[in-house]
Amino acid sequence: MAVTKDDIIKALETMTLTDLNDLVKGIEEHFGVVAAAAVAAPAAGADAATVPSEVTVFLAEAGAQKVQVIKVVKELTGLGLMDAKKLVDGTLPVAIKENIKPEEAEQIKEKLVAAGASVDIK
Repeated sequence: MAVTKDDIIKALETMTLTDLNDLVKGIEEHFGVVAAAAVAAPAAGADAATVPSEVTVFLAEAGAQKVQVIKVVKELTGLGLMDAKKLVDGTLPVAIKENIKPEEAEQIKEKLVAAGASVDIK
């Protein structure tokens, strides 16, 4: 009778970490392999494609505390109070800051979310 995958899994469940470690070493020696997690190296230039150098922060929704959001938008954009209110009350989503570093975008997002807004970074 052949041993099934389920039989092996059940046997492994009952083993201690020391027993499992010994098993792995035994398999490595028997088959002449090394049990290591496969790590895929990113393709050349993949980092540049996955992490943009400049992003835009969009206000998706002002939320229940619109006054707080308006104050934060005023602070972030340098607009006057009325212009910041028009921006928040206008058609959403609206760009709050454009062509900025992702790190700065995250800080802006934190401030707006703390004020109660919904924010997207693209």
